[in-house]
Amino acid sequence: MQQTLKQTPAWLSGSGIRLLPLLLALILWQLLGGQVDNKLLPQPSTILHLLWKETSEGDLLFHLGMTLKRVGISFMAAMVLGTILGILMGMFKAIDQVLDTFLIIGLNIPALVIIVICYIWFGLTEYAAIIAVTINKIPMVAVSLREGARALDKSLFQVAQVYQLSKYDIATKMVFPQLLPYIFGATRNGLAIIWKIVLVVELLGCSNGVGFQIGGYFHFFDISGVLTYTLAFMLVVFSIEVLALRPLEKHLLRWRL
Repeated sequence: MQQTLKQTPAWLSGSGIRLLPLLLALILWQLLGGQVDNKLLPQPSTILHLLWKETSEGDLLFHLGMTLKRVGISFMAAMVLGTILGILMGMFKAIDQVLDTFLIIGLNIPALVIIVICYIWFGLTEYAAIIAVTINKIPMVAVSLREGARALDKSLFQVAQVYQLSKYDIATKMVFPQLLPYIFGATRNGLAIIWKIVLVVELLGCSNGVGFQIGGYFHFFDISGVLTYTLAFMLVVFSIEVLALRPLEKHLLRWRL
């Protein structure tokens, strides 16, 4: 006798299964928060109330906007420069040999050191903050794109020569599609790193931004404020991933399905 497999409930499929652990964690947090000092572990309801208050009456949107501006400029600059550098290193062995040592140094030097040096050289300015974040990000992008360039299918270039394809067609129809997975990998990894570096930059030398605000709340041991700005930041990051990166990746990489 054949056994019928139980189907997974619809609400547990797709986004439901992703949100269930988060919902359970929030419920547990709410329950535990009621058993301890609210100053040490504020409940989610307290954080949400403060988030709404800071959004409607406070300066949360302003500081969040300043942080996003720094992230956006640094991210775009690092992606462009790192992509060019990585492709050149992956396709030309001589360039790779010359720059490999500097790439290793860039990957391993602490971000804090670069931030401090940039502030000393350029002062506590917006330019110094963006330069520091960009320099920290470029090596990570370059490594990913270098591996992507090395993995290019060389036989396709022979086909391009046979059919006498233009350099534009080779770049857009052969090289770019093969590099896309590496570009998206560098994008996700880069965003995850840049968020963290920008907050440190703001904490050390900026007079606004999420990192600056978190630093202020830290001095007063106000964990509710710290978690409120952290939550606002996380909501933005999650929205970018779900509403922008995933749909774009699915569209551009649909040929792989």
